[in-house]
Amino acid sequence: MKNEDVFSRYSRQIFIEEIGLEGQRKIMNAKVLIIGAGGLGSPVIQYLAAAGVGILGVVDFDEVELHNLNRQTIHNENSVGISKVKSAKEFVKNLNQRVKFISIEEKIDESNAEDIISQFDIIVDGSDNFKTRYLVNDTCVRLNKPLIFGSILGFSGQVAIFNYNGSKNLRDIFPEPPFDEDLPDCDSLGVLGALPGIVGSMMANLTLKLITDLPLQFNQITLIDTLEWRFQTVNF
Repeated sequence: MKNEDVFSRYSRQIFIEEIGLEGQRKIMNAKVLIIGAGGLGSPVIQYLAAAGVGILGVVDFDEVELHNLNRQTIHNENSVGISKVKSAKEFVKNLNQRVKFISIEEKIDESNAEDIISQFDIIVDGSDNFKTRYLVNDTCVRLNKPLIFGSILGFSGQVAIFNYNGSKNLRDIFPEPPFDEDLPDCDSLGVLGALPGIVGSMMANLTLKLITDLPLQFNQITLIDTLEWRFQTVNF
């Protein structure tokens, strides 16, 4: 892509005084890992690729299923039965060929988390279970990697930035995961399709702010209730 085409493509970001050319260069040089290519990962992948993030890594071991399509908008009916990582790669290729997409088609666990996470500058956790969330959090703490956190259920969501420039992490607000029998999930309780779009877009926005050194609020979590349309910030 020619330089003038790059400027034209990202001009609406470059025109923002707080971003400019220097901020766009930071975006294009960033290396971001997204955990999960599902409900939260979909809008994160979409908006980071659209913004021109230079390297996007996506780790997921699932295949696309029909029931995913009410909320996982980077996938489509033709994606059903193929891996989410392959589907995400095809989406990014069609959206922005300048982005380098790194496919990690495996389950992240204790055996590979450190090796995977160490390759990236910023980690975005869109996973859907507490075991993975705590594993990713603890690995980011060990490796001193900033973590953008999000979760969703029903009409509700949460967003936070952990472990950036000495800020607190997931265990500072929730020291231990709940017991298995106490775990609600989208499979049993459902999720309104637009909710992960809202929460994932907020996660993508925080990621871009972090990349471009824009002001960020730490040691707080934003609670999102889209049923009553309430947004609350809690310090911890």
